[in-house]
Amino acid sequence: MQTQLGKLEKVQIRTVWKTEDNDFTPWLAKDENIALLSEELNIQIEIVRQEQWVGNFKADILANEVGSDHTIIIENQFGKTDHSHLGQLITYASGLKATTVIWISEKFTEEHRAAIDWINEVSNENISFFGIEIELYKIGDSEPAPMFNVVSKPNNWSKIIQRKSTEGTFTDTKLLQLEYWEKLKEYVETQKRPFQMQKPLPHHWTSITLGRSYFHINAIVNTRNKSLIVQLVISGNSGLENFRKLKELYEQDSRQKLSENIEWLEKDGKEHHVNLLFSNEDPSNKSEWSKQQKLLTEWIGKFHTYFRDKIKSI
Repeated sequence: MQTQLGKLEKVQIRTVWKTEDNDFTPWLAKDENIALLSEELNIQIEIVRQEQWVGNFKADILANEVGSDHTIIIENQFGKTDHSHLGQLITYASGLKATTVIWISEKFTEEHRAAIDWINEVSNENISFFGIEIELYKIGDSEPAPMFNVVSKPNNWSKIIQRKSTEGTFTDTKLLQLEYWEKLKEYVETQKRPFQMQKPLPHHWTSITLGRSYFHINAIVNTRNKSLIVQLVISGNSGLENFRKLKELYEQDSRQKLSENIEWLEKDGKEHHVNLLFSNEDPSNKSEWSKQQKLLTEWIGKFHTYFRDKIKSI
């Protein structure tokens, strides 16, 4: 019996979003939609606000990379890319000290694709420019589905290696951390888990979004103390209030608690933590990585499932 397949049909952008500023940008800024872009770029994006003023201009979206202080600028454009938007992007990046710039358009010209490639080539590994084409498709009478096509992106790994060889900036520990998160990300992707790992970086931590701003999960490695931590981070102006509400919900939960070793840490700053520590786990011992990957993946999944539900109610 021959399987019947549907035909993929392209849908015009303006039949779904009439305008870029009033329709597309608010749609993209919703948690479930920015998560689609996050997954495509392998960057965990957390929206800060729409329409951020920079001098006499307004950037469409100001965001952060989850678990870091890296600023992200997103500029949306219907139609073909133009010089005006390219100039604005550079102005926004300079004015807001952005480390990641995302330019979304219906169509990138070859000139502007080459311009983004050149910016990525001449900048250091801390600066990333992305060119994204947005398209809509449907099958039969289905609802249109968005597709983000990456037409230009940085090569972060080659930048890191280049800087290592020319400046000697990254220590062996930092490169070990980078490899550790690369291997963990590869493992998670084979397990088809309901969460996405961020792009691997030479840090002692990596982050996972929870679908709501000011809440995320960290996985942390400590080579000196030979330990691993899975951590829920609660931040923002309402961080302390949300931390206490979440702790109260956890204590009142009639279901079995995540672990008797969970530690709730109310901090002096803007971040508050829920930690689960695993002692006697040496992340510098590569022979232990397979076991540690399973352990971290299991507990990141438990944190993700449990706290994603809980934070919806506060």
